Formats: sequence, structure tokens, C-alpha cells
Amino acid sequence: MKKTVAVCALGAAVLLAGCQSVNTTNGGAVGVERKQYMLTMLSPQELDQMYAQSYQQTLSEASAKGEVDKTSANAKRVQAIANRLIAQAPFFRPDAAQWQWQVNLIKSPQINANCGPGGKIFVYSGLIDTLKLTDDELAAVMGHEIAHALREHSREAISQAYAVGLTKQAAVALLGLGETTQQLTDGAFKYGMTLPNSRGNENEADLIGLELSARAGYNPSAAISLWNKMTAASEGAPPEFMSTHPADERRIASLQAAIPKVMPLYQQSKKS
Repeated sequence: MKKTVAVCALGAAVLLAGCQSVNTTNGGAVGVERKQYMLTMLSPQELDQMYAQSYQQTLSEASAKGEVDKTSANAKRVQAIANRLIAQAPFFRPDAAQWQWQVNLIKSPQINANCGPGGKIFVYSGLIDTLKLTDDELAAVMGHEIAHALREHSREAISQAYAVGLTKQAAVALLGLGETTQQLTDGAFKYGMTLPNSRGNENEADLIGLELSARAGYNPSAAISLWNKMTAASEGAPPEFMSTHPADERRIASLQAAIPKVMPLYQQSKKS
């Protein structure tokens, strides 16, 4: 029992020792106020630079295959929606106005989109074509992905993974774990720490993305129809406790509860 307490204490110490407490964004109308712990050895600028290199490599590979779409109607939709969302990003963090944003539509059947550190966005055509997204629904997806970048969820995940890795090593040493027991410990860390943290980040991205889209003049209610479509497209997905994403019904309930907070922002945007 004493060894278990020691491991828990060490885990907390590891997390705090090399990290600093920050709040990367303003809370907004949706009230995302959680403090985050980030590795001091990895600055936002360093991560942005590393991801920019990876982004350019992926873009070059896609371009060589003729998969980068710059001219279609959907490509123009994606760019126009991105421009409106990006214009609202400084509300949550003013330095986002200086980010080197990039937006690209990739011709691929993937039902996916992402926005990496520093504002590097990919949208995959399968997302639009398969789900038949409206502009409001597409804004909900892109707002969600932009929110991940604004909240620096990637840097936070790296910080947590570093702390968890060191804590697992300490657990093996302190508890004298065998191979089988160590595998069980790995599962406990994964399902007890890593995945719930990821689900929490997803919820934050949902809420901030909802407000971003509302401020940009897109109907926040479209987030509900979007996730209803995603639910239909993701039958057979793993249960929530084994997934980095919240269960669809919980995600929809959270969004429904937040819509009244941002609807006035949407209504105001339509008047301006």
C-alpha cells in the first residue's frame, strides 16, 4: 500500500516538476477555464515549427499524387469558412492573429479534418462528400479542429505522455512488477489517465469550436446535425471508455447544453 501511494505521489511530482501551469485561451461564453500543465522544455514556438515541417512534407506528398484540391467548389468553401473562423480565433488567444495559418483540402475518402499546432489545417474531401455537409456543419468541424490548436492540446498531450512514461518506469521499479502485471499497469494508465484526458480535450474543442462558429456567423445548432451524421457513419466504434472521443450521445448532450450560451453571438453576427 505504501509503495502504491509513493507511485501516485511520484506521478504528481513528475507532472509538476518539469511543467508550468497555463491557460492557453480565454474562457469565452462557453466557460472553458481549465488550467493546463505544459512541459517547460517544449515551447509553443518549437512545437509549431516541428509541426509546420511535418505539414509541408504531408502536403508535398499529397501534391505529388495530385490530391491537393485548390480549385473545386468545395476547396473554395473550405477556404471561405476557414477565413471567417480564423478571424475569430484572436478572441480566444490574441497571438493567433500572428499565426501562419494554412488551409488545404485533400482529395481522399477519409472522413476527417485536423488543425495542427500553429494553425495548419487539412480537410479531407470524404468528410464533405460522405456526410454531405452544409456550410454550418463544415464550420462546426473546422471550428472544433481549430479549437484543438488554440488550446495547444498537442503540447499538453506530449507533456502528459512524458510524465506518464516516467511514472510507469517508477511503478515498475517500486512495485517490482512482472511482465504480466506490467501489462495490466499499462492498461490502467491508458484507460485511467490518457484516454480520459483526451476525452476532456475533445469536449473543450467541441465547446470552443461551437463558439468560434457562432461568432463567425454559422448556426451553432448545426453541431447537432453534424454529430448525428457522424453517429450514423461510425457504427461499430469502440465504447467510450476505450476511445479518445466522448460517446456521441454525451457529446451531443454537452453541445445542446452550450448552444443557448452562444446563440446570442450568432444572432449578433448576422446583424453586423
